[in-house]
Amino acid sequence: MNDLLTAREVQDLLKIDRTTVYRMLKDGRLHGVKIGLHWRFPRAGVEALLGGAPHGEPDAEAASRRPQDVLPLHCIQPIQNVFAEVAGVGAVTAATDGTPLTEVSSGCRFCELMLASESGRQACQASWRRLAERADPGLQTCHAGLQYASAPIDVDGEPVALLIADQVYAAAPDPVEVAQRVQRLAGMHGIDPEALADAATSISILDPRSRARLGGWLKSVATTFSTIAHERAELVGRLRRIAEITSLE
Repeated sequence: MNDLLTAREVQDLLKIDRTTVYRMLKDGRLHGVKIGLHWRFPRAGVEALLGGAPHGEPDAEAASRRPQDVLPLHCIQPIQNVFAEVAGVGAVTAATDGTPLTEVSSGCRFCELMLASESGRQACQASWRRLAERADPGLQTCHAGLQYASAPIDVDGEPVALLIADQVYAAAPDPVEVAQRVQRLAGMHGIDPEALADAATSISILDPRSRARLGGWLKSVATTFSTIAHERAELVGRLRRIAEITSLE
């Protein structure tokens, strides 16, 4: 393979005109060597531009992709809604720092009261953040005593968010323990204890079939979200490179 490209070959690879090739050469975005009367361009540098990393340097912007940039939330939300309804759980997509990216799907009244409290919302987000920090894909117990699980949403092998299934019990809880916990949570987060106790009676209990299959369902939907995020990131990257290549100084 020829490691030096002609100006015409650079045009064809980058989908730009000849004037832009020489403008990029002049401003340093493209490196070349003059052989006789003609310029030649190292293939590695041109391919680095195609990959979004000038002259082989790491693409810092791609390495720090924000989930809001790569996840089309208007597409994610309805899929998440269907997943939550079918699985019989609450669901939310959150960034790895616990910040929710979507609205909660199929939320229960108990968790709505928790999330309506500033300190309760912070406690929920801290629980979601702990999920991102743990590799265990099984059911965990959140700060409010309910069970939840998650699956990562990746772009190029890097987690950018996670899909969380929550707001359920894995098995019927002890009524005395629930009553004590509700009183403690109500006092801690400034929630009406009677309203919280009443809401706690409607928390769903996963049936054995759903409990056994929840992990697989989560992984399948999260993989779909990862595919969507990857394609979105690729498109955004291409558009950004086109804008950079064709910009006029």
